[in-house]
Amino acid sequence: MITPLMPTYARNPIAFERGEGMYLFDTEGKKYLDFYSGIGVMSMGHSHPTMVKALQEQGAKLWHTANGFTIPEGERLATRLTDACAADTIFFGNSGAEAIECAIKMVRKYHHDKGDKGRYRIVTMASAFHGRTLAGIAAAGQEKLTKGFEPLPDGFDVVPFNDLEAVKAAIGPNTGGIMVEPVQGEGGIRPIPVETMQALRAICDENGLLLVVDEIQCGMGRTGKLFAYEWSGIEPDIITAAKGIGGGFPLGACMATEEAASGMVVGTHGSTYGGNPLAMAVGNAVLDEMFKPSFFDHVIEMGDMLHGRLAALQQRHSDMISEVRGKGLMAGIRVPDIPTRDIVGDLIGRGMIPAVAGDMVVRMLPPLILDESHIEEAINHLDASLTAFRDKK
Repeated sequence: MITPLMPTYARNPIAFERGEGMYLFDTEGKKYLDFYSGIGVMSMGHSHPTMVKALQEQGAKLWHTANGFTIPEGERLATRLTDACAADTIFFGNSGAEAIECAIKMVRKYHHDKGDKGRYRIVTMASAFHGRTLAGIAAAGQEKLTKGFEPLPDGFDVVPFNDLEAVKAAIGPNTGGIMVEPVQGEGGIRPIPVETMQALRAICDENGLLLVVDEIQCGMGRTGKLFAYEWSGIEPDIITAAKGIGGGFPLGACMATEEAASGMVVGTHGSTYGGNPLAMAVGNAVLDEMFKPSFFDHVIEMGDMLHGRLAALQQRHSDMISEVRGKGLMAGIRVPDIPTRDIVGDLIGRGMIPAVAGDMVVRMLPPLILDESHIEEAINHLDASLTAFRDKK
């Protein structure tokens, strides 16, 4: 018999009752160090006073109006974000999947309005994750996502990860854009090298394509800059964001240059809930914290420290950890000889919450507010867990 909640998740029986900063507390009162942030969402940690204040104040005034009316907090948030990145304009939705859908539509509409109606295809990279819509899973092309949902929407050409020659070979008269995650999340915490990002920009320029960067997991400060593409010194045409942008409140954004968004006029796209006053107030509260002096410096410092500690952990467990991956506070360790879910389950039992990623990687996406003590605590949990698995051999 099916459960009242559709069984699309393999749920852990632990239920959390409250959160505070870097920690979650379950219904039995047990404390857990959160190194997952609800899939990279809790950028400011749990129950951050700035977030709580914004939610309470706006919630007491106005939750929702239709987008047929002016929403001042949305205009303010859009202005602050466009002032800080390569985009000139933003469409707000509720999730990363919606942001990706908007980006795909934008690529097609751009070429359609330029008179190239056949340029609808988008080149993507293997092991990527672009959401759970039919277009999103078609863009990723992974059988584990697509099986049973065929026929899939046409228009995506998936090439091997970081293979520039394959990218060039995939480009044809019907190609309209390239879409990549600057750091793959679900695919195993794999950064695309700076040189590859620069080459992708050049390829797009040479072929009249739009470059879409999917920053849903790696953006919003996660790598130490507002967006991960900034490390490569390029400017994309379209940026998708979600997760950390709302600090736990459902919020997504599709951002674009004026040129890329030239076809997105009245009636071409919409969202009932997207950009409502409640979400916009919380999004602005996130930026209030993120745009404080030295915030990104702190993320870079903590990211360097975390990766340094993980490298030292790898030396102690060189027979188990084959690689340390990631950028900033988006980190992973590849443990090829032990089922990743077993390690994650053991760590949760010890009071630390990481997650599974592809390619046998234990994924860590801690809130951006962590300090050295939290890194040491995480390393101690990882050390103890790996030692226990070695002793079982």
